Amino acid sequence: MATNLAIDDSLIETAKKIGKHKTKKEAVTEALKEYIQRHQQSDIVNLFGKIEFDKEYDYKKQRNVK
Repeated sequence: MATNLAIDDSLIETAKKIGKHKTKKEAVTEALKEYIQRHQQSDIVNLFGKIEFDKEYDYKKQRNVK
């Protein structure tokens, strides 16, 4: 999908340089992926304290289950 965006050229050039990207598209795509990942991680933080934890659970035991 072709999209025209008015993005500050200095921001794009800085992102390309820091990320060692060859094109604007690579820089913007990587930035969007990081943006999405960061927001998904913040959603996980909201679950802290809401999920029950079983102190008796043996996670090592699950490694041998086939």
